[in-house]
Order: sequence, then C-alpha cells, then structure tokens
Amino acid sequence: MLSEDMTAAAAPEEGRGTEEESSDWAWSWGAGTDGQLGNGGFQDYHLPQVLLLPPRCRGRVSFVAGGGAHAIALTSDGEVFTWGRGTHGQLGHGNLDNIPQPKFVKFFENRRVTSVSAGWNHSGFATDSGQLFMCGDGSFGQLGTGDNHSISLPFEVAYFKSRHVEKLAFGMRHSLVLLKDNSVYGFGSARRGQVGKYISRSHKSYNVPRLIDGFPNCKLVNIYANGDHSAALNESGHLYIWGRALIGEHDDDQPQAVLPSFCVSQVALGWHHALVLSEGQLFTIGVYRHQKCDLPESGNAVAHQSKTSATSKTSSSSALEKVPCIDGEHVVQIASGTEHSALVTDEGTVFTWGWGEHGQLGLGDTSDQVVPQRVNLGDKGPHAPCSLGIYCGSGFTIAVKSS
Repeated sequence: MLSEDMTAAAAPEEGRGTEEESSDWAWSWGAGTDGQLGNGGFQDYHLPQVLLLPPRCRGRVSFVAGGGAHAIALTSDGEVFTWGRGTHGQLGHGNLDNIPQPKFVKFFENRRVTSVSAGWNHSGFATDSGQLFMCGDGSFGQLGTGDNHSISLPFEVAYFKSRHVEKLAFGMRHSLVLLKDNSVYGFGSARRGQVGKYISRSHKSYNVPRLIDGFPNCKLVNIYANGDHSAALNESGHLYIWGRALIGEHDDDQPQAVLPSFCVSQVALGWHHALVLSEGQLFTIGVYRHQKCDLPESGNAVAHQSKTSATSKTSSSSALEKVPCIDGEHVVQIASGTEHSALVTDEGTVFTWGWGEHGQLGLGDTSDQVVPQRVNLGDKGPHAPCSLGIYCGSGFTIAVKSS
C-alpha cells in the first residue's frame, strides 16, 4: 500500500497521467527495483521507458544526478525533483519512503538550487546564495555535519555558512565541494585518500569538511567523484585525480596531474574507470572490466576492435585507451555509472557500453558490451539540432531532451 507521500508523488501535478506529454523527451532504463527509473514502477527495464517528469520540467532540466538507486533532477530555474530509494532520507522529503516517480522537493520552493549531486545514499544541494544543504546517509560523515547521523530533510551545513559553495560532486560515501574562492573541500569516507591528505592511516572517515590542497594557482572549473575516486578540472583543461588508483597501483591522498598532453573538456568517473573527452576524442582510463574475449562480429556496434585488444573480464591492469570513433557524429556529452558508460552525440544519438546486468545499456538484454552500442529511443527520439542530456546512476541510465 502506498503511503500518503507516495500517493502524493503519484498525483497528476507530479507527473502521473502525463505519459503522452512526457514520452518524447525523457527516458530511463536499467535497474529499477527501488523506483529509480522514475516510471511509476519497481522493476528493471532493458529498453528505454518513459521517465515521468512533470510537464512543467519540459525543456528545463539542466542536470540529473544519479546515485546508488536514487536520482535528482535540477531545472534551469532552480527547482529540484527526486525519486528512487529513500531509505536513508536521501530524497529530501522528510521520510524514508521509496518513491517511483519524480517528486518536487518542497523544502526548496523558496530557494533557487544551482548544483546537485547524489552519492550511494546521500544527496546535496547548493543554492544561488552559496548555501549547502545535505540529506541522507551520514554514517561515514559524508553529510559534513560533524556527526555520523542520517537526515531526511535537507539540512544546511554550518561549516560553509560564511563561504560560497558553487559545485558539488559525490562519490559512494564521500563528498566534494568547490567554493567560489577556488578551494576544494572533502568529507566522508577517507580510506582511499578520496577526501585529501591522511592525518593517519587509521582515520577511515571525516565528518567535518577539510581543505584539499595541492592544486596549482589556476581556476578550477569542475569537480567529479564516483566510487572512491575524486577529480578536478581547471580552465586550461588540465585534469587532477586522487583517491583510489585509476592510473598506476597506488592510491593518492593528494591531487595528481594526469594526461599532461591532453586538453580535457569533460570527465566522467566510474568505480573502476574514467571517461575523458579531449579535443573531440574520447578515452577511457583505469581498470577494464566486463570485456569479452570474443568481440561482436555484427549488430549495432559503432566500431570493431581486434581480438588482441580485448582483455579478460577480471583484468586489473590500468591503461589509457581510445574509444572507437562514431562515423560522422561528434561526442558532446559523456556519463558513467559504476561500470557502464554512455555518450550522446551532436546528432542527439545515445550510445552505451560496459556492464549490462540490469539492462542499464538500454539494448533490450542484460549482456555486457565492449564497444559503444546505439540505443534506440524510438521515432520520438531526438534528432539534430535538439539537445539531449545523458546521465548515469549506479546501474541505470537517464536521457532528457532539452529545447
């Protein structure tokens, strides 16, 4: 039986009954047993389904953050909608319910949210006034409140009251914050160095924000996190990573410059790999998992690799490898879940590859894929010159068209 809050989430004003209006602009697929697909149900889907964002969001969704099994949609005018697993209060509605379709977060109705992020079971929201609000699981200190309690309504982090928060990036159990003054803070799980320099190896987590130093004197334009990884990108296109090792064998508790010859424009982190877009070319770095010795001979793969380039499914070697090109189309956005990847091209075409156990590749099955595969969004899928955003949670994928 639905609770009052879940019944409210299903009311017409929150998106129920709007499938006809929503079907040509928002989709989701993959793991759905906690409601994270936002389609009103609680099951996995192997093909794109209608994501029931309310009509007032049409053409206004600027970003979607995917967590372990929940998601946050941010609109261009600062409204926030959440759905999926809520068992730690990460949806921000003041309860612990799982909600199977997007629901407006009323806490922010008189505020303008400018940045959101989702960890495994925690969520964060930065406002245009520079405030930071957190909710969800705090057992590793990832809420930055000075304790390890969980919170079901967004709570302002006192540490940043006299500072201006601009961007957020959350990993599995840690949080990163980029301030207007160009400083980066981290808090939460620290066992792989993902929140900065160790005080001692015995410290497993930090529940108060701590400054992460080691960046040169240049403007940082974005921060990234997933799993136990952290990264930052500066205005010159230089990439810095720290936390669990992506390149080499050792974890780093301070930012390390990588790929010095690259001018990086976008980054997407997974649990064991990262995607890096540089001057129109897409690369992966890190551990290659869910690859097969026998590569596809036919189908909708955009390119074929030689069998000598395939690694075993359990390979632990770190490498830099170029993702096969897509003839006539240019990559404009990238995204990564735990162990699957997605991209969208300038033609509005979606491609996915990697781990497919829950149908998160949107190809109609649960197979893993070595190279990017075209996802069919149907006749109402986007075509140039419209814009499409692609986003990944742990084992699910979301695509939203904007005007």
